[in-house]
Amino acid sequence: MSLELPIVLPEVDASDDPCIERLVERLEIQRGITTAHIETETDGTRLCLHYDPNLVTLAQVERLARDAGADLTRRYRHETVLISNMDCADCAQSIEHVIRRMGGVLQVSVSYAAEKMRLEYDSSAVSRKDILNRVASMGFQVREEARESKLAQHGELARSIASGVVLAIGFGLERAGFGFGMILPVYALAYLLGGYDIARHGVLALAKRRFTIDLLMTVAAGGAAVLGEWADGGLLLFLFSLGHALEEEAMDRARGAITALSDLSPKTARVQRDGQTIEIGVDELLRDDTVVVGAGERVPVDGTVEAGRSSIDESAVTGESVPVEKEPGNGVFAGSVNGDGTLKVTVTRLASDSTLARVVALVTEAETQKAPTQMVVDRIAGFFVPATLVTVAVVWIAPPLFGWLSWSEAFLRSMAVLVSASPCALAIATPAAVLSGIARAAKRGVLVKGGVHLENLGRMNAIAFDKTGTITKGKPQVTALRPLGPVSEDELLATAASVEWSSTHPLARAIVAEAARRDLNVAEAESVESIQGKGLRARLAGKTIAVGTPALLAETGRAPNPDQIDDAERLESEGNTVILVQRDGDLLGAIAVADRPRDNARESLERIRELGVAELVMLTGDNPRVARAIAAEVGVDDFRAGLLPEDKLSAIEELSQRSGDVGMLGDGVNDAPALARASVGIAMGAAGTDVALETADVALMADDLSVLPFAIGLGRHTRRVIRQNLVVALGVVAILVPSSVLGIAGIGTAIVLHEGSTLAVVANALRLFRYRD
Repeated sequence: MSLELPIVLPEVDASDDPCIERLVERLEIQRGITTAHIETETDGTRLCLHYDPNLVTLAQVERLARDAGADLTRRYRHETVLISNMDCADCAQSIEHVIRRMGGVLQVSVSYAAEKMRLEYDSSAVSRKDILNRVASMGFQVREEARESKLAQHGELARSIASGVVLAIGFGLERAGFGFGMILPVYALAYLLGGYDIARHGVLALAKRRFTIDLLMTVAAGGAAVLGEWADGGLLLFLFSLGHALEEEAMDRARGAITALSDLSPKTARVQRDGQTIEIGVDELLRDDTVVVGAGERVPVDGTVEAGRSSIDESAVTGESVPVEKEPGNGVFAGSVNGDGTLKVTVTRLASDSTLARVVALVTEAETQKAPTQMVVDRIAGFFVPATLVTVAVVWIAPPLFGWLSWSEAFLRSMAVLVSASPCALAIATPAAVLSGIARAAKRGVLVKGGVHLENLGRMNAIAFDKTGTITKGKPQVTALRPLGPVSEDELLATAASVEWSSTHPLARAIVAEAARRDLNVAEAESVESIQGKGLRARLAGKTIAVGTPALLAETGRAPNPDQIDDAERLESEGNTVILVQRDGDLLGAIAVADRPRDNARESLERIRELGVAELVMLTGDNPRVARAIAAEVGVDDFRAGLLPEDKLSAIEELSQRSGDVGMLGDGVNDAPALARASVGIAMGAAGTDVALETADVALMADDLSVLPFAIGLGRHTRRVIRQNLVVALGVVAILVPSSVLGIAGIGTAIVLHEGSTLAVVANALRLFRYRD
């Protein structure tokens, strides 16, 4: 028996999750169950169980599986928690450091850019409450709704602005000659307003043995106050808090673009049950329920149109801006918008397993993953921060010892150095760009599963393409009719369609479809016999009809003369599969069928080449003659034909050795080994198949090759933005630190340029939202 994995393990959203292995191991030791394994199919991932019916019943097996899944779900928890009040990327590292050391926490990843913490923990060893309390004890707010974060964010901005106003009043009073006793309370209030959030986070992090930028800024401002430089300390706290508040406002735009995805699916649906139409929550819908979708409404679940016709806007899922016509038998996606017709939709997937829900889950997971550049920056920061502290100590102590500066002046310079070298812009440079890039890709119908894959898209030097369904349409069609003698094209086609009518072979369906398009009268053939690998033979109007290869015709009657099939050979050389039609031993003609290239294939490949991808290779299991013709038509650099899945894997390995970073574009099923081996595996048309969503690193939700140049261009542009951000962040540090050491730049100048660089890299990252193909 088999069960859908999301039903057994509802919290698991990745095929390599450790809980899957735990489930299999637990079930295989149960009495009567001989084997347990996971099967990935086009309609989802399933748990397959082989059992001995003499030892255990079907109902008992299902109960064992559900009980084991429920037990694992209760024990090993997978959660994504929203966290606010993080001032910078250093806060995220502090949370990771503290939570990872808690017993029972198996994995933790915190994204400052996304304001999310992804957790996996053993609830028998540590509770969710304990983890969240530990986060709260560090001064951060665990929240359930985005609105709470908005209020906290606006509160920080309001306090910062108030600090600036009070500081300006203090400046005015000091310039007017008022005494220090009157000015001190004003500056103290400015300190309190500007430094409240900063000091709270810094002190709480110090209690957990973590030195953060917030702590360093608090120390710098406090030191300035001790030396009587209240104005400089107040200015530092005001600008630092203002910079972070504005940075949060900017980053919230990127977060909102992804959060909006989860709001696209309706919360309720109208369902027909027991002869009545009732409204229920989408979570209560069951498979095979019939849902009514009115004009202008959003489709609540994935399903198949049972009745009605309408145009559907699927841009939320596939990125395709043009509405798609739907009729009975067509599939629809949750979150898409119905046009002006009413549809009855049969539910095929539960709400929690809809394409949109899976996209939201995968994008949420991608937000918390770190890009390669970010991991390098994190390693650099591990050395950078201690080096900064050593430099600050030297600047503070060495000059007074040698008589170059007074202790107070040296301290102020050291605090300016501390501000100048704080790596805020460096820490946010990469995650801001990655978050913006992933959000922009999702809006265009490109699902990128993490920063590493976004960067790899921009690194590719070569791409391998599967042929069928990728470069070609995947649906063979009649391309030529060659009747002989007095037979017309319509008679030739109708005769072949009569024999092929009941066949499910793709070539047969192409012939039948062409006959239907021409509105031909197709009779019903009798005594249809399939000859393996050769074609079909049948009786039609008292005559023997053979449709297939020359070998079949030779068996049935007379083999065609060489001069009769000259044209057929020419058609085959152009990439067609030629089907011969014979009646009572006489050749009626030939029908050419081919899987034609997509209309935009050549243009899309040319655009990819213009983006700097040097080598385009087509991989196919088709015969070399067909492959050569398609390759020449679309303009790939090379092709490999007659390949099995393992041969495609070998081709990717060879291409990687020659060209470096290689991408593979396929359907996510037959091409799974090659997709996994490539630097970045890309699945096309992933909105229709769970396998593609699971297998690929990048999924083009729409069945449209023209989206690939957009994805590659976005990857390249994201890498450029990351490099620009790093240049700005490190350049400002390189200029400010020496200037602060020499006394050219004071604390005020340092904080203005420091916060300016942080805002600059965030603003630069947000430009990715405007990226166009």
